[in-house]
Amino acid sequence: MKRIEKSINTLIENYRTHGMVNHSGGENLPGRESIENIVRGLEELLFPGYLENIRTDNGNLCNITSEKVKSLAFSLTREVEKSLTFSVRLGALNCGHGGCRAVAALVVDEFFEELSKIRIILSKDLKAAVNGDPAAMSIDEVILSYPGFQAITVHRIANFFWTRQVPVIPRMMSELVHRRTGIDIHPGAEIGESFFIDHGTGVVIGETTIIGKNVKLYQGVTLGALSVKKEECGHKRHPTIEDDVTIYANATILGGETVIGQGSIIGGSVWIIHSVPPLSKIYLKRND
Repeated sequence: MKRIEKSINTLIENYRTHGMVNHSGGENLPGRESIENIVRGLEELLFPGYLENIRTDNGNLCNITSEKVKSLAFSLTREVEKSLTFSVRLGALNCGHGGCRAVAALVVDEFFEELSKIRIILSKDLKAAVNGDPAAMSIDEVILSYPGFQAITVHRIANFFWTRQVPVIPRMMSELVHRRTGIDIHPGAEIGESFFIDHGTGVVIGETTIIGKNVKLYQGVTLGALSVKKEECGHKRHPTIEDDVTIYANATILGGETVIGQGSIIGGSVWIIHSVPPLSKIYLKRND
C-alpha cells in the first residue's frame, strides 16, 4: 500500500505541474458518452423504425418522435452550452448578454428546424448508394450496414454545428463515426448531395475539402493537404472535387488549389497535386 500511496501522491503532483492536461476545477466539457447517445438518438430520428429497440408504427410515431425531439433538444442544449462556455474561457468566443445557455438554445432550435432538410439530402445519398453499388440489395441494407452511409449521415449532422461555430462537439461526432467505420471526414468539409463512399475503410477527407454533387469515392481515398504547417490554419488546404466525379481506391489528391474537373474519373493508387480538367481520365500506366 505504501507504494500505491506514493503513486497517488506522485500523480496528484503531476496534475499540478502539468496543468495543460488537467481540466479539474474548470467548466464542464461535453461528455463522450453524452455525444454518442445524442448521435444515436438523431440517427433514430432520421431513420424511424430502423434503429430503435422498440417497434415503431404509424400509430405511435407521432408520440415517439415528439418525446425524442424534446429529450434530444434538452441534451444537445446542455452539451452545446458546455462547449460554448469552454470556448469563452479560452477567449475564443463571446456569448453576449444572453449567455451561453441562450446561444446554445438558439443553435439547437435551428438544428431541429433544419433536420428535415438534412433528411432530404440523406435520402439522395441513400439513393446514390443503392444505385451505385450492384451489391446493395435494398435501402434497408444500406441504412443498417453500409459504413459509408453511416459516415455521411453523422457528417451532415456534425457539419451543421461546425458551420454555426460550435467548438469541440463536431469533432467529437466525426471521431465517433471514424472509430465506428474507419472513415475520417472532418466536419468542416463541404459535401454535396448524392454522395457515396463504397467500402470506405481508410477514406480521409480534410477540413477545407469541397465536394460537388453525385461524387463517388472508394476505400483508401485521401483528399488531403500538401502541407500541415500550423500557420496555414484558416486557408484552403484541401482539394475541390466537382460534380459527377468518381475516385477509385487508394487515390491521393492533395492541395487547396487542386481541382478535379466535373465528370472526371480518377484511377486507383494515383497521386495528384495539380488540377485536372473536366472529363479527364487519370490512371497509372504500366511500363512493361
